[in-house]
Amino acid sequence: MSVSTHLRTDLDRVFDAHFAEIHRYIARRLSVDAADDLAAEVFLVAVRGGYDSSRGEVRPWLYGIATNLVARHRRTEIRRWKALSRTAEREAEDHEDATLTRVAAGKLTGRLAGALAGLNRGDRDVVLLVALGGLTHLEVAAALEIPYGTVASRLNRARKQLRKALGDVNPLKEAHDG
Repeated sequence: MSVSTHLRTDLDRVFDAHFAEIHRYIARRLSVDAADDLAAEVFLVAVRGGYDSSRGEVRPWLYGIATNLVARHRRTEIRRWKALSRTAEREAEDHEDATLTRVAAGKLTGRLAGALAGLNRGDRDVVLLVALGGLTHLEVAAALEIPYGTVASRLNRARKQLRKALGDVNPLKEAHDG
C-alpha cells in the first residue's frame, strides 16, 4: 500500500468516525443547513492542515477546527440565539392555554438563548463544546488550544453568568409547584 493510499484510508476512517458528531455540534450551534457545509469544511481544513499526532487525539482537533469555523459565523450565531430568545418569549405569551411545563420550558429556552448570546466568545465556545459536543475539559483545552485551567475558569464564569441570567431558579420546578 502506497503512502497516499495509507493516508487516504486514515482520512476515510477519521471522517467516518467523527463526521456525524462534528455535524451535530455545528448544527446545534448554528443550523442544520450551516452544518451541512461547515462540517464538510472541517474535514477539508483537516486534510489541508495535516494532523500532527503530537497534538493529542484527533477528535478534539476536529472540534477545534469546527469551533474556529463557527466563530467565523459568530454574528449569525448571536443573532440566532437572540431570535430564539425573542421567539420563545412570544410563544410563551401567545399560547396561554399551553401546559405550565411547556410555558416554563419556553421561557427557560428563551432566557438561556439570550444568556448564551451575552457570553463572550471564549466562554460560549467552552460551554457549547462541553454541552453540545460532550467534550471533557482536557478535550476542550486541546480543541481550543488553551490551558486546562483556562477551560475551568471560563466554564465557571459562564455558569455563573448563565445561572444569574436564569434567576437562580428552576422554572420547571416552579411550574409544577404553582
